[in-house]
Amino acid sequence: MRYTNNSLLGLGLISGGLDSLIATLMLKLQDIEIVGLNFKSPFCNCDKALKNSECGLNLYYEKLGITTYYQYKKEDYLKIIRSPIFGYGRNLNPCIDCRIYILKKAKKFAEKIKADFIFTGEVLNQRPKSQNKRALKIIEREAGLKGKLLRPLSALLLEPTILEKQGYIDRSKLFGINGRSRKIQLEIAQKYGLLNSYYACGGCLLTDKGFSNRMKDCIKYHENLNMKDVNILKYGRHFRYNQSKIIVGRNELENKLLLQLKYTNDLIMQAENVTGPITIIQGKRDNEVMKFAAELTLRYSDNNDINGRIVYGTKIHALKNFIDVDKIKKEKIEQHIL
Repeated sequence: MRYTNNSLLGLGLISGGLDSLIATLMLKLQDIEIVGLNFKSPFCNCDKALKNSECGLNLYYEKLGITTYYQYKKEDYLKIIRSPIFGYGRNLNPCIDCRIYILKKAKKFAEKIKADFIFTGEVLNQRPKSQNKRALKIIEREAGLKGKLLRPLSALLLEPTILEKQGYIDRSKLFGINGRSRKIQLEIAQKYGLLNSYYACGGCLLTDKGFSNRMKDCIKYHENLNMKDVNILKYGRHFRYNQSKIIVGRNELENKLLLQLKYTNDLIMQAENVTGPITIIQGKRDNEVMKFAAELTLRYSDNNDINGRIVYGTKIHALKNFIDVDKIKKEKIEQHIL
């Protein structure tokens, strides 16, 4: 440890939201050197929270002179979603287990760069499952960071860390913020010219009911789940029919993304000579599945007739097979949509 005044190195968990930005600022004002660590996954929308004329996660931290590194949540994280030790928060979000997972990896990274402590932008009672006092203590303990994890925005309401007790971090310059309001954080950001406005966002797709339903279905039908299986859940309309998955694009962009994310042996469908969706079929392709997928493809295309021809194959430029179907009734769609 390099404990002399103004020579500390802190590793900050940078979500891309307002809280972690202000937590970083508070420590920079104490002349503490900071390195950022951002975790990426298919579930994160966090960096949408900071928006103004100069948008972008990197820009705000560049203003503070912060270098940010990136790590990706991998298949080991999907095992946590499948069976979290501390249960789920809202919908399918394994809030507490997620924080422990991230902090364990952050601890290894901190050791690598010889950081003296780790800090986060967590605020006491901002989130009911993972940010109450009991949960914060569990996370700290299970991550192996007891006394070494600083939460600058709520520090005055929590037990002081080792570095605060030793006087290397000035506790009087930290905050005691409690609850969901971000009024104080925004005022600080405006005071120091970091941003003019803040737009709250959902942050994690696993808290969204619709996405969680798709994720539950995905877990049920994939024993060895991987990130590619998860990425495709974010795009298109999803249906489960006779144990097969059918995904129908909603616009041109989603059509392109579905083609990029599909597996090589997935079947592709498209309405013949009519603008419409790309449909992806995963799993078995018996006559009933093929008919249902074709009916959906026709239903969401620009075909104004009651029936039409759907072409299909495994390559978008070689859809040589075809099936003629009638438009599907709304009631049948609702029975199978995820």
